[in-house]
Amino acid sequence: MKQIHFIINPIAGSGKKKISHDLLCSYFNTEDFNLELKYSKYKKHAITLTHASIEEKADIIVACGGDGTINEVASCLVNSSILLGIIPMGSGNGLASNLEIPKNIEKAIQNIKNQNIKKIDVGQINGKYFFSNTGSYFDALVTQHYEASGNRKLLSYVLASIKTLRSFSYDEEVSLKIKEENISLFPFMIFISNSNELGYNVSLTPKASLQDGLLDVLIVPKLNKLRLLLFGLLTLLKKPHWLKEVSYHQTKALTLKRESSFKVQIDGEYHNINANKLSISILKASLSVIT
Repeated sequence: MKQIHFIINPIAGSGKKKISHDLLCSYFNTEDFNLELKYSKYKKHAITLTHASIEEKADIIVACGGDGTINEVASCLVNSSILLGIIPMGSGNGLASNLEIPKNIEKAIQNIKNQNIKKIDVGQINGKYFFSNTGSYFDALVTQHYEASGNRKLLSYVLASIKTLRSFSYDEEVSLKIKEENISLFPFMIFISNSNELGYNVSLTPKASLQDGLLDVLIVPKLNKLRLLLFGLLTLLKKPHWLKEVSYHQTKALTLKRESSFKVQIDGEYHNINANKLSISILKASLSVIT
């Protein structure tokens, strides 16, 4: 009998999407499948629930939530034989979109039943895993304000972006090493991506692939207000690298150094990393996902 465990974030997105045992049983017969539903109650609780499912010999563990929930579940499954399933229930759902996993719950469940499996790359930043993207400076501060708002809606993200723009300061120089090149700058954004979508159909790294063994890096230096506006418009067109000040790289690893600690976002979740150096790298084909 195949064991499928569902790790559900009940407040993901608007909290209106529901997954029930009865709904799942209409897709998975009880003679061939044992279904377990577990509900996360606080940040990082999904990690504890996933570790318990691993101990319980789950064959498939399904993350039901947004990119943050997926990160917590998937981080426990890197380099393991357990399959990751995804039912996207968040506000952005960037990774699920890149993997072409339907947002409709019933279609996503059918997708898990079909079990088309893909091996994808996994990013690392100071020992923490990321599956979609990570970044520092502007996008990290936007994420911090977005989380503080308490609302997981597109409008909240827009308001958090406006608030960050108003208060943003180029406070400290950063040393960046990428492909044997050393760069010093006062950054507006350093964005590192494993996938080609942020969510809401927005992309800073449209060339990125989950299976090429490379990270896509967008480096945005200090810009005046007019150039920032142009950068925003180009981002909406999925052409941010067209701005001449912006540089775009593909690499297996990079490092960032500054005098103080780093604020970062990891798969859309805010983190304060208490270190003055970030080491970022890629683990090729190290996670098995049902797509």
